[in-house]
Amino acid sequence: MTENTEKPDLTREEILSATLKGREQEIMHYQLNIDNYTLALEEIGAMPAAEAAELAGFADQITSLLASEKLEQKKSKIMLRVIQRQLE
Repeated sequence: MTENTEKPDLTREEILSATLKGREQEIMHYQLNIDNYTLALEEIGAMPAAEAAELAGFADQITSLLASEKLEQKKSKIMLRVIQRQLE
């Protein structure tokens, strides 16, 4: 007689719970980037005008990245709420 050594299939709830944790981490990752970009823009804004002007292109890049991270975080928050509702 051969013993079945395969791991049993995960339940729907187990998969959703694992996905929930992943979404929470994803949202935190976006928040870390949002905080970093916000602080970087503050740093550039506090520089003398000539120095800040040299970094204008960089500031534009950061501004674009900041907007993107905020949008992606909003999407992730929606999906997090969807997963939470499925676990209710």
